[in-house]
Amino acid sequence: MAKRIKAPAAKPEAARMPGFISPQLATLKAKAPSGAQWIHEIKYDGYRIQLRIDGDDRRAYTRNGYDWISKFSRITGAFDLEGQAIVDGEVVVIHEGRTNFSELQVDLGRGDQDRLIYFAFDLLWLDGKDLRREPQIERKRQLKELIEQHKLEEPIFYSEHHEGDGQALFAAASKLNYEGIVSKRVDAPYRSERVEAWQKIKVVRNGKFPVVGFVKDPSGVAALYLGKKEGKDLLYMGKVGTGWNRTTSAQIRKALDTVVSPKQKLTKTIRKPKATWVEPKFYADIEYRDITSEGLLRASSFKGLSRGTRRS
Repeated sequence: MAKRIKAPAAKPEAARMPGFISPQLATLKAKAPSGAQWIHEIKYDGYRIQLRIDGDDRRAYTRNGYDWISKFSRITGAFDLEGQAIVDGEVVVIHEGRTNFSELQVDLGRGDQDRLIYFAFDLLWLDGKDLRREPQIERKRQLKELIEQHKLEEPIFYSEHHEGDGQALFAAASKLNYEGIVSKRVDAPYRSERVEAWQKIKVVRNGKFPVVGFVKDPSGVAALYLGKKEGKDLLYMGKVGTGWNRTTSAQIRKALDTVVSPKQKLTKTIRKPKATWVEPKFYADIEYRDITSEGLLRASSFKGLSRGTRRS
């Protein structure tokens, strides 16, 4: 009987490179975790961008899956790789020593890419291999190795991480007026959803700002216009439209109705057709993330109202 010859095993097909991968999102927490199972990174104030490199085919996906290659061609061009890679990171502009979202928006608005920087913090795919099931710390190791081996330079930067006490890094970030930190479990895979394995802790700023006007709604206020006293000037600081319930809204309206003014009291007048202007007798307690390059509060939330002459 003839001896059967065993056919050679078929080589496994190379995995097909995915297109856009929905990003993993962090869960907001009040306090940073600590311990050996966590690493901590500075939270960048910019645009989350996923770079997809497939030879000469370059894509720069926003977190919603739009390809912004025309806006970030300098960054994708700096990723000088011949193979494949999908990298997760953040595009930022550094202004006065920290990332500044307002300055980034200004540069993007005028099509200027000279100041754009990309902080790479995760590697999802590399040369036919899906890395999303790999532990977080292993993905970062391979990302750093990729950047170093190919000698990638500015505007590409590897996002360094810190081990140990997350609160210590958060305290340092607060002193430097950074946006906050992101803490990541070292053993976690990458999942395209909001997860507890990534935790963001944001720096929150507080201030008291004179109310200079409001927008009415049927039972109270829809928004408050805020100012800031600088010497003899009263400058516009933007508006706040969140942080109250229906009862509080009605109470705010009742208080402000007692100081309604026929004209605005700002040193430099602004056009707000829906505004009811008031004497700046009441101060709003505000939590906010930052002050933009235009001098306006960013991501503000109302916390209380008081009458007095205290400055912000």
